[in-house]
Amino acid sequence: MTITRRGLGAALLGGLAAPALAQAPAWPNRPVRLISPFAPGGPQDVPGRFFVDALTPKLGQPMVYDSRAGAGGSVGMQHVAQATDGHTFLITSNAVATLPAIRRDLGFDPFTDLLPVTMVMQSPYTLVVRANGPASLAEFLARAREEPNRLTFGSSGVGSSTHLTMAMLMQQAKVDLTHVPYRGSQLIMSALLAGDIDCYTGDVSVPLEHIRAGTARCIAVTTAARAPLLPDVPAVGELVPGYSSTLWYGLFAAKATAPEAIRRMLAELAPLRAPDGDLARRLSERGAELLLTGPQPLAERLRAEVPQWREVVKAAAIQVE
Repeated sequence: MTITRRGLGAALLGGLAAPALAQAPAWPNRPVRLISPFAPGGPQDVPGRFFVDALTPKLGQPMVYDSRAGAGGSVGMQHVAQATDGHTFLITSNAVATLPAIRRDLGFDPFTDLLPVTMVMQSPYTLVVRANGPASLAEFLARAREEPNRLTFGSSGVGSSTHLTMAMLMQQAKVDLTHVPYRGSQLIMSALLAGDIDCYTGDVSVPLEHIRAGTARCIAVTTAARAPLLPDVPAVGELVPGYSSTLWYGLFAAKATAPEAIRRMLAELAPLRAPDGDLARRLSERGAELLLTGPQPLAERLRAEVPQWREVVKAAAIQVE
């Protein structure tokens, strides 16, 4: 049998055309999972559950919000890093940047096993004292210099982002405080009001009602600039030049996720960016700023903060038991 040049060309074209007709099914073709690596009730629940409600009808598949807490967030993060279904996402705090600084056995690499999708939101940490405590950050630091390790602060655990935030403050302000770890911000606040510790360090939404009621006083926010929700409260950087620590949340995808899936997620999230929208309002009421920036700012934040926190951990000789 003789095959002509024209016949060979037709056969090649036919072979190339066949796979093009067998296109991959549109994404998503199964439920989309949004994993939170923390216990229910944290700040991540506000945007996380909002995303579920807003995106489920747009995606045409259910979006399921799933809390998988443990080991400071590393359990849920590792679960997403190892997912291979192309439909698993992670909403996490800046613990994704602090954990690599304190743990060598994470079981995943945030730079290679997670794909940045978008920054979600950011807010300041607050330094809060009792109503009869120091009247200002300057007074608080002055007392700390006069009596090293006499003043105590609570954090969400050894090596947590709140612990590292205060460790960096001690290093830059040249003071010594005593660290008291707790299992969550609500417990820290309760300990402060009971007189067990001298300073609450954590998310602004937890002490807000006590600040407004006058039973507690916010002496500083940790972001570079003052917080819109607390405009009369100075930023730490006003007294300690160059200091800044931000509580932020980002959306990541498992590394097996197709680029088309990430583009689809970003397209569906875009309308939620409106500064006068419902999500922005809900977050601002809690002292947080909605971002939804896209992948690049999240990737840059991660690259900048992991080495920063490694230096803080090294200087403070922090070890996780």
